[in-house]
Amino acid sequence: MQIKEYKDFNIDEIKNLYDAVGWKVYTDNMDNLMRGYENSLKVLAAFDGNKLIGIIRAVGDGFTIVFIQDILVIPSEQRKGIGKALVKAMINLYPKVRQIELATDIDTKTISFYKSLDFREFSELGCCGFMRLL
Repeated sequence: MQIKEYKDFNIDEIKNLYDAVGWKVYTDNMDNLMRGYENSLKVLAAFDGNKLIGIIRAVGDGFTIVFIQDILVIPSEQRKGIGKALVKAMINLYPKVRQIELATDIDTKTISFYKSLDFREFSELGCCGFMRLL
């Protein structure tokens, strides 16, 4: 596996990855997803040879806050350390940023995964989070 910056948006491989993990709400509007990628702070991808097997996308200013917007690993490659490697690679790019945040589903495995990477739920930090969905 190789992790490298993802600069050239390949609509087919991104759509396949998002659909494979069931994130079809994103692929319903590929134009918006492509624009989101174009305006991201940083996108890193995990490849097995030439095959995209995982991706992490961050938004923010890169100095005071980084928000991990998306992290996806193709289902057949999950539980092999790829997601952890992607998160660590992203965090390592911003060692002086005080706030690295993300939002995720309430799922025991997902919560355990992020806690293993030293993320804490907002309530553990005396904070709360809000989101508005359309």
